[in-house]
Amino acid sequence: MKKKTITGTVTHQKIEGGFWGIVDAQGGQWMVVNMPEQIKYPGKEVRVVVHVMDDQVGFAMWGTPVRIVSFHTMTP
Repeated sequence: MKKKTITGTVTHQKIEGGFWGIVDAQGGQWMVVNMPEQIKYPGKEVRVVVHVMDDQVGFAMWGTPVRIVSFHTMTP
């Protein structure tokens, strides 16, 4: 797994029962498999360090699956 830093906005998708993700400034979609409770707020701006899960396919066909290693909120 490779590490990547992503800055973007938290989103909740209502596809396939619902899941959390992050959309970055370039429009990239990142499906978070372990979204921390502290940042589960649609619209919250965050910076996260993730492991990109290249070996997994997302069940929702939305974004690249990632696992958060650390995070920092950008807005109160």
